[in-house]
Amino acid sequence: MDYLATIQAPVTQEIEDFRIYFKQQFTSNVALLNSALSHVSESAGKLMRPMLVLLVAKCMGKVTERVFAAASAMELLHSASLLHDDVIDESDMRRGRPSLNVAFNNNIAVLTGDYLFSQALNNAAKTGDIRTIEELAKLGKELSSGEVMQVELEKEGTYSEENYYKVIYNKTASLFVCSALCAVYSVGGSDEYARAFENYGKCVGMCFQIKDDIFDYFNNDIGKPTGSDMREGKITLPALYVLNNSDNPALVTIREKLSKGISLDEKEIESFIAIARNEGGVEYAHTVIDKYRTQAIDSLPKDIAPELHAALVAYIDYVINRDK
Repeated sequence: MDYLATIQAPVTQEIEDFRIYFKQQFTSNVALLNSALSHVSESAGKLMRPMLVLLVAKCMGKVTERVFAAASAMELLHSASLLHDDVIDESDMRRGRPSLNVAFNNNIAVLTGDYLFSQALNNAAKTGDIRTIEELAKLGKELSSGEVMQVELEKEGTYSEENYYKVIYNKTASLFVCSALCAVYSVGGSDEYARAFENYGKCVGMCFQIKDDIFDYFNNDIGKPTGSDMREGKITLPALYVLNNSDNPALVTIREKLSKGISLDEKEIESFIAIARNEGGVEYAHTVIDKYRTQAIDSLPKDIAPELHAALVAYIDYVINRDK
């Protein structure tokens, strides 16, 4: 199935118009900053979150420039956070291209992130809706909190599914929740629609991050080598499952080191990955994804147009079935 074609079908023209609007956000009359912004713009992905804004807004009415402003504010805030993350993580690639901190330097990357954050605020103001502004402010706090929470848990050696879900909600699902709510608010949708699409967005976002984490257990071409999360001290759902459920003796030393915040060596990482793959960790993660998918589809309002319902089902299925 061509998921993207189904997703885009109800908002084909709106997507084209949004791309023009969004590209205009990456300009400056300062030559060096303009070059940096162009680099970021050229590295933009499929704009999945803005597409969600357009789809949700279309469920309730016409997509207007207020909707474009809300979608831009959310995506610009996300882009700014990625630039800062790349500096903190000392990343050298972003979506298959050199990250801005490598193509330019850390100072330019941080300042460009600040500029995009200000552009996000400008677009939030253009919506003229206090709820949208509040939701975007909340998003900024959640993204930062998720990153800090992850560092804190790694130092504590505290590994539980509950904590994992809290981290991935803040780091990833919050973006999809913000997309959905800003869409509802930008067209004056009801509280009932807001609750429905908020839950849909949460489920999509949780699926997105769990699927992303599964990639780490296999050789792939997304620019992220197998085991990179563990090397960074991140224990994701497949590993958590076996950590808490397997009696494999190889996990005794691994549990002890993790509880003390001690990094695993290469052999232990390889062993941990193999156990997670062979003893049901990856299958368990897929089971959790399936539950979130069911919840997401059940959340959709019953009175939206069939074409939009199909697009939103295809949206979460694209997230789940993507190969990178």
